[in-house]
Amino acid sequence: MKYPLLLVHGMGFRDHDRLCYWGRIPKVLEKTGVKIYFGGQDSNGSVSSNAEQLAVSVDKILSESGAEKLNVIAHSKGGLDMRYLISTMGYGDKIASLTTVSTPHNGSETVDILNKFPDGLVKGCCKLTDVWFRILGDRSPDTYNAVKLFKTAEAEQFNKANPMCDRVYYQSYAFVMEKGSSDVFMAFPHAVVKGIEGECDGLLTPGSVMYADFKGICRGTGRRGISHFDEVDMRRSSFPVTINGVRYKDITDFYMGIVKDLEKMGF
Repeated sequence: MKYPLLLVHGMGFRDHDRLCYWGRIPKVLEKTGVKIYFGGQDSNGSVSSNAEQLAVSVDKILSESGAEKLNVIAHSKGGLDMRYLISTMGYGDKIASLTTVSTPHNGSETVDILNKFPDGLVKGCCKLTDVWFRILGDRSPDTYNAVKLFKTAEAEQFNKANPMCDRVYYQSYAFVMEKGSSDVFMAFPHAVVKGIEGECDGLLTPGSVMYADFKGICRGTGRRGISHFDEVDMRRSSFPVTINGVRYKDITDFYMGIVKDLEKMGF
């Protein structure tokens, strides 16, 4: 791979040395010679706040590694953080490619419905969440503004304000669960989102995450499917992934496939 790889996490979790958001994926990729870095932004920060933190990380990585640019794989909201960094903050000359995995580029109809609850109630719940994530280490948690961006109208405005940079290659992937029982943590949200919008990974539908060079929908074999947590190997368990007729024996192999494809493209 020509450039180092930056992994950017989504909401609700942080990258830690002993409890990595990305499960086995970084170590597997490093064994192939890929240099791995982590974004280190807040779990529940706003897009603008997280992008500022990512800017510090990117500058530091480029300075220490001597690389001209970085490849980025971002999961969930992390993809929006990176798009803001590239477009609004002008980091397009420092990023070679951005691969987004289940990033809500187009918003969520389910979030539209949930946001019909009284705004005061939503803000109150978000403030309590911010207290918790500040205890866990977030510097500037802002759950309310982070979640607000998941509304379809807000997503549309974000897309207009953050168009693709012609110096960066963008691609996206979607995942789906086959049934709610395949992931106990995603069972309830899967039922809600599927009832409102159709097949999803427990949080997001393919229509919500399609962006730029959309590579397709990743599925598991049999009736298991792949949940929003499975996408980044949170359970550290081996399971097959199929996309466009190509079968990978494990989620780690899927990420190796992404890296190899980027390498073939000169990244």
